[in-house]
Amino acid sequence: MSIIEPQIDVLLDETENDRFLLCSVASKRAHDINDMMRGQRDRALQLQTAVEIARAAGVKPLSLAFDEVARGEVSFDPSSIDAKNH
Repeated sequence: MSIIEPQIDVLLDETENDRFLLCSVASKRAHDINDMMRGQRDRALQLQTAVEIARAAGVKPLSLAFDEVARGEVSFDPSSIDAKNH
């Protein structure tokens, strides 16, 4: 996966064309994904070899988060956004 995919226009369309909102939504989701991966890694260490785990962890959490945003799988509550922060 490269920085080109998903395209920034697609990502911005999903976040009201607000690049700061995009960063916030993607970083929060990436944090959640990272926490889940860390938990899975701890369990997987007991069941798999380090090589298998390294192969499975080839995609970065932020890349996964951007993919989810582009597909419309990550949402936000517009009423919870403080207009002063933008």
